[in-house]
Amino acid sequence: MKAVCVIADSKLVWDEVPTPTPKAGEVLIKIQATAINRADLMQRIGMYPAPPGASDIMGLECAGVIAAVGDGVQRWKEGDEVCALLAGGGYAEYATAPAGSVLPVPEGLNMVQAACLPEVFATAWLNMFMEAGLKPGEKVVLHAGASGVGTAGIQLCAAFGNPCFVTAGSDDKIQACIDLGASAGANRKTGGFFEKATDFANGTGVDMILDPVGGAYLQDNVKLLGIGGRLVLIGLMGGLSSELDLTQVLRKRLRIIGSTLRARPIEEKAEIMGQWKPWFGQKLPAVK
Repeated sequence: MKAVCVIADSKLVWDEVPTPTPKAGEVLIKIQATAINRADLMQRIGMYPAPPGASDIMGLECAGVIAAVGDGVQRWKEGDEVCALLAGGGYAEYATAPAGSVLPVPEGLNMVQAACLPEVFATAWLNMFMEAGLKPGEKVVLHAGASGVGTAGIQLCAAFGNPCFVTAGSDDKIQACIDLGASAGANRKTGGFFEKATDFANGTGVDMILDPVGGAYLQDNVKLLGIGGRLVLIGLMGGLSSELDLTQVLRKRLRIIGSTLRARPIEEKAEIMGQWKPWFGQKLPAVK
């Protein structure tokens, strides 16, 4: 089969590689569409290697048709149209995936649309609802709101009754987030987010923050959280470290949660996919 491979100086080539064979509990997918995530960009420049045992080909999600099933797989059969969460291998003609990381293409969506769902919605669901235990009505801040995970988070907030505030890098992006369901936002390039987010919090602080930025936002994040607030860190685009006033963590009974998805065990990924699957095509806004 052919795949996008990284060679010297981070160059990409369309090259011949062995076609994978599904192991017990896996399926082989003939890929029709894939998606680009920040993790792929980082892997390309050598800063985010694939976890042990995963394909070193980039690509964390895909959509296509099942071409073969491994031993013990009963849920899927050849010819099923699916989308899948991958640990790697999506930039190729074929990829294998654990059966529990595969979902049917939602009704009304094409392969291109379905290919961009698994990674971002699994990440948003995991961190907002499983890690942070988000409850209806709680207020949320989504940093990088116009990103894939951010836009997935906005739609989940809209579906479950959670007002959300976003940060992004342009006024156009902020407006796009508001059109998608965000309550308000701040352009990070025209000033800090803290004052506008404080207005959004309306004196009580916010309940949850989903943050791929890290160090640069840590102090303001902690100040912004209310009693029992949760900060979920999913990236470090803004630095690896920052000073932290621990008295606020104690006084407000805060939780700071570090989380990644790609290297989690197969069983955990299957649980994540199984939890958010029922909401597709039901409560979430239609893809435009």
